Amino acid sequence: MSELRTAGQSGVAPLAHGWAWMNFTWFASAYDNDDVLYRVVTLVQIAGVLVLAAGVSRAFEEHDFLVVWLGYAIMRLAMVAQWLRAARSARGAERTVALRYAGGVLLCQVGWLGLLFLPEGGRPWAFLVMALAELCVPVYAERHSQTSWHPHHIAERYGLFTIIVLGETIAAATVAVKTGVDEHDALADLLPIATGGLLIVFSAWWIYFVVPIHGHLRSSRQAFLWGYGHYLIFSSAAAIGAGLEVAVEQAVGKAHISTLAASAAVTLPTALYLITLWLLHSRHFKVGMVQQAVLPVTALAVICCTFLGEWAVLAAGLVSALAVVTGTTLTARMVARERTAKAAAPVS
Repeated sequence: MSELRTAGQSGVAPLAHGWAWMNFTWFASAYDNDDVLYRVVTLVQIAGVLVLAAGVSRAFEEHDFLVVWLGYAIMRLAMVAQWLRAARSARGAERTVALRYAGGVLLCQVGWLGLLFLPEGGRPWAFLVMALAELCVPVYAERHSQTSWHPHHIAERYGLFTIIVLGETIAAATVAVKTGVDEHDALADLLPIATGGLLIVFSAWWIYFVVPIHGHLRSSRQAFLWGYGHYLIFSSAAAIGAGLEVAVEQAVGKAHISTLAASAAVTLPTALYLITLWLLHSRHFKVGMVQQAVLPVTALAVICCTFLGEWAVLAAGLVSALAVVTGTTLTARMVARERTAKAAAPVS
């Protein structure tokens, strides 16, 4: 089961980074003055990311969260300093928002100490409580007044992080396939998995960036739902990479699980990614029942691919690619009809 644990680590690592990254992204959208002090504090936060990443393996294998907590503390205390600096130069409601952020982040960091001192059985509950508390900080801080974030900037940053996670997925799958070929000479068995995985990631990238989501982010309520919903996008995208590793390990006989379980490790997160993307992005821009149905139907079809044995991953990749082709074709036809109608309209 060590291979499964390693696969899980490869999926969790980028999400651990993203957990603290989101608050910094929203702060930077409103208060990025790019002076020397800002850059120095940002460098401290980057150092915290490196420390946190270094502790992920120990947290998984030995249940020792000290290094992870320390890295997260470095990042978050630097974030508190940024918010206090913003509060110092602000007045009125804007200053109150900044102070609430600083106080909320600091209080949550104290709460995360539970991962170090609570019995092992209580740590999952501590994690759940503190994760919810972290999510509540922005809602509490901006309940009466909001920071001046920019929709284009926020959409761009979330898109970049999505690319990073998908890149991690490709990298994890590449290493797994290379290892399988080098150690087991199993290219014929791994080629369908590699091809299907590549098609899934390509489709995931295409579908994410096909709509201009910044136009939908008009209020803090919409932005909070959209931003928090990205936890599902990031986690499912990372889980696809972990699932591809599991599928490769199962194909070469290193992971002693069924083909059905190995296939589900890829198809279920792929389906979750597609349906979440539809809820957050696509449904706001699709016109008509046919366009709206493309991603939900694709997600269901991907789940059905789970039962196709050793061809499950390849089938899921082909289904995902077909969704891209279908969506692109429907959009092109709609645009063509609109142009034709516009050209036929009488000139006033």
